[in-house]
Amino acid sequence: MNSELAIGSDELPGPVVRRSDVVVVGGGPAGVSAAVAAARTGASVTLLERYAALGGLASGGMVLVLDDMCNGDEISVDGIVAEYIDRMHSMGLAVYPPPEDRISSPEMWNRWSRWGAFDFHSHQSPKPVCYAVAFDPDAWKRASNDLVREAGVNLRLHSWFSRPVVDDGRLRGVVCETKAGPQAIMGDVVIDTTGDIDVASRAGADFSHDRYLVTLVFRLGGIDTDAAERFEQAEPAQARAINRKVKRMLGGAWELWWLKTPVPGVVWCNCPHLTGYDGADPESLTAAEFDARARISAVLDYIRDNLPGFERAYLLDVAEQIGVRQTRLLRGEYVVTKDDITQRRHFADSVARGRDYYTPYRALLPRDVDQLLVAGRHYSATPDAQRISREIPPCMAMGQAAGIAAGIAVDKGITVREVDAADIQRLMRDQGADPGDVPAANATIDEEVSA
Repeated sequence: MNSELAIGSDELPGPVVRRSDVVVVGGGPAGVSAAVAAARTGASVTLLERYAALGGLASGGMVLVLDDMCNGDEISVDGIVAEYIDRMHSMGLAVYPPPEDRISSPEMWNRWSRWGAFDFHSHQSPKPVCYAVAFDPDAWKRASNDLVREAGVNLRLHSWFSRPVVDDGRLRGVVCETKAGPQAIMGDVVIDTTGDIDVASRAGADFSHDRYLVTLVFRLGGIDTDAAERFEQAEPAQARAINRKVKRMLGGAWELWWLKTPVPGVVWCNCPHLTGYDGADPESLTAAEFDARARISAVLDYIRDNLPGFERAYLLDVAEQIGVRQTRLLRGEYVVTKDDITQRRHFADSVARGRDYYTPYRALLPRDVDQLLVAGRHYSATPDAQRISREIPPCMAMGQAAGIAAGIAVDKGITVREVDAADIQRLMRDQGADPGDVPAANATIDEEVSA
């Protein structure tokens, strides 16, 4: 336990500027979902975010496709993420294939693959088109602001979490560093949605520390996407050779290194994929930023000269946040394993779903700290399990479940550890989300694990 960072309420380094029933630390997709869901239960909620805008990796990190949210033809992740999609679609800044296009065929692949709307887990060729959503990062920020404002959440941007306020093993609030100096925000329940369990790890919760890829996403403007796709379809061998070289220059990328966006002429590049960097180490992150920008510059010079449709390409922007996929992971009341994910193990206390897997409430509960919940990519899972279950939509489902759990605890005057998962499941459904309480036909029911 990092006891030097856990302080009692009588030792606060700055003034208490807010008291709320629920305090959510981290305004990314999981954090906004948690804050909005908690507020909708009637709890007073404060949401803290270190940057100038909400959205985390969905906006500042420009991870601009929502995927991992359908189990075949079934949409398995719903709720607040669906509200985002509807709002962005009404702005004309979200694109997804209609149901009739969600099949495996060369025609549909040519139509939708460059939107990222395909099942990247599939071994079919071509991969099936599925329900996935390409969106604009500023649209995500606007939708976040609207949801938070409408729910009555007290939002504090420019507030960088510094330390937890822990009293006899119970979290009482947090301290943030701000331009006005250190400020304390107190609450009955704290939800850690920082992505790296910054709060939980410093409050004494058990965790593991691993690393995976980091990515500095960028967007290019001036692209003739029609010409680029015609070239790929007319000259597949030549196109594959060029794209292979680009991916080598980038250090790695997913199957398609560039994808279309809702803005004409603008493509986004979920790369370079860089290994060997630690997303919780500032020196390592600084080195990764320099490495990534050098690779981006070299690729831009190459594609202008060699890739049809990219002759007038220019660097539109680089993500404000580097994309960190894995650092610290909670070791909670239950640790989800890779076998749980791949075998689609269903839990009696499931409160969130991914495409075809389930997250138990116990995986959001630290073992050693009371009145603290964790939601997002740092939930309680083994590193191998987290790598295949950390996409944005399931993290949002976890956030919504955590927010509801916090609201229940406040309303009933109980600890979050005492909250009945059945109550969370009921309120998840009331809020339009699928908690995974009803196993799909392809689920594995393990009575021992589910008990």
